[in-house]
Amino acid sequence: MSNAPDETSPQPDRQSMEVDIACVGFGPAMGGFLTTLARGLTNPDGTPAVESAVSPGLPPQVVCYERADGLGFGVSGVVTRARGLRQSFPDLDPAQIPMATAVKEEKVVYLLDPHGASRRSATLQAADATLQALRLVLPLRDHALELPYTPEFLHKRGGLVLSLGQLNQWVGEQLMAGGQVQLWPATPVDGPLVEGGKVTGVRLLDQGVQKDGRPDAGYVAGLDVRARLTVVADGPVGAVGRALDERFGLPEGHHQREWAVGMKVVVDLPEGCALPEGTVLHTIGYPEPEIFGFLYVHPGRVASVGIFVPSWMGSPVRTSYLYLQHFLQHPYLWKHLQGGKLRSWGAKSLQESGRRGEPQLVGDGFARIGEGSGTTNVLTGSGVDEAWTSGTLLAEGVLELLRAGKPFTKENLDAAYVARRRASWLEEEGRVAEKARDGFGRGFVTGLLGMALSGMTKGLVNLGSEPVPSHERFESLEEWYAGKIPGTEIDRLRAECKAKNTSLHAALMKAAGWPDIVYDGQLLVSHQDALLMGGKVQAPAGYADHVVFRQPAVCARCGSRTCIEICSAQAIAPGEPGQPPAFDREKCVHCGACLWNCTQVLEGETTNLAFRAGAGGLHSAEN
Repeated sequence: MSNAPDETSPQPDRQSMEVDIACVGFGPAMGGFLTTLARGLTNPDGTPAVESAVSPGLPPQVVCYERADGLGFGVSGVVTRARGLRQSFPDLDPAQIPMATAVKEEKVVYLLDPHGASRRSATLQAADATLQALRLVLPLRDHALELPYTPEFLHKRGGLVLSLGQLNQWVGEQLMAGGQVQLWPATPVDGPLVEGGKVTGVRLLDQGVQKDGRPDAGYVAGLDVRARLTVVADGPVGAVGRALDERFGLPEGHHQREWAVGMKVVVDLPEGCALPEGTVLHTIGYPEPEIFGFLYVHPGRVASVGIFVPSWMGSPVRTSYLYLQHFLQHPYLWKHLQGGKLRSWGAKSLQESGRRGEPQLVGDGFARIGEGSGTTNVLTGSGVDEAWTSGTLLAEGVLELLRAGKPFTKENLDAAYVARRRASWLEEEGRVAEKARDGFGRGFVTGLLGMALSGMTKGLVNLGSEPVPSHERFESLEEWYAGKIPGTEIDRLRAECKAKNTSLHAALMKAAGWPDIVYDGQLLVSHQDALLMGGKVQAPAGYADHVVFRQPAVCARCGSRTCIEICSAQAIAPGEPGQPPAFDREKCVHCGACLWNCTQVLEGETTNLAFRAGAGGLHSAEN
């Protein structure tokens, strides 16, 4: 889908250039691809090992375009087994990468609700009561139970704690020092160029346009970059990947219905904090049972702390930032965090359908790698290792085709890349994890049991059924808060918040018994302060809005306002009466949560909200 004016309008003159390989998105998958590819393009004496088709006598011309304004402006505190990374860098010393360290201690912790405000099933309430009754004989402290062991399928033994932003920067520096590839941050790609079913390159986003995409003063039409091969690694909400999905469809039986919002802070831990470098904590049970959490300790008394709010959580109001603040203050965590200071903040969507969300991996002229290609392992809670490895596998196949002088057809890419991927550990572990989380559609306890069974039986036994689209999982407010807030009070709060244009979720959480957040100006700050202090969010002028409501009348009839409540950065706000929500691209962090949380379906699984190519976002490399 394009931001450009309708094709019935006069089309601008566009410049074009030719390269051998055009790449979209710079994350761990592209890092793995370009690192492996660059090493095979030249001989030890510097002469081309393979020759460019567009610049004879030179190595293949490879260019990579990244939407974010910096290569390190990603967002994810990461713990990874780092198998793919270590294979690419056998002598890797974690100290070479800022904020990286070896995993030294790992725990899984069940967090009880110290306030009694969360929604907990009768089964879970009974389990909590049993734990409290046995607290004298169990290691139950600070409303938390540390499990006696970490399940083998979840363990990151021998792995690394990383900042994805710092990893991306480090890998980018290695690539630019080698001079074999060109990296272009702050260059969003509008969409793929497709001719007769073949991808022939990409089109960069128009600049100097109004919010609706119409040319304005200083208009510059986006460049057409024609390539023999287009490598797509723009993540789960990237414009190019989703355009390819719309054009070519998903393989039969595949879908992308499982999502989560990951939101985190990077914190300067207080002096005297007892957590050693390399500590990894995985949490379950709080602030709502469906929400998973984490804490990873980097060198220099710095920690990444965050939560994952999943699509199978039925709440129609799910403001992740509110949940994050309550998570930080859980007694088990707060004893380590109190007195700490916010360094960075961010959010992103995670595509959690795993192998079942795998798109068409290849076609004539294109190949897909990374999270948007279905690499995330939802059983092991791992994505970076898998994404990096998908990139290295593609690079090995591309080098094979270049040396043989073969074109990048679907048939050749199937043989050179897809076959490698199918024979790898990436495929083997992806199949084990494929249905591991299906049980969560039937509740938190069933979901945990399903994950355990999938892990112990290598995917042979699973609980639950085929996931349904995200918009079908939402409960009404009355259903979600049944037993917590009377329906009459929900009606009153709904009307009051609508009149004041304030957050309904905040009002509902208070009514349900959640305590007020007392800001300390250091770690506990307002949502808007987090954008400025931690996210340093910016958006360059001259680009069109990338969040668009297709049919305003549909928004006017919508009563759920889920896109407003879920927005990680308060970039979507109530609009004028009878109008769609207002979007402020100056605040958007490009997490994409609004895309899969829209409840208004137009056709099939297409909703009324379009998430297009855009510029700007987070400006912190510590995420």
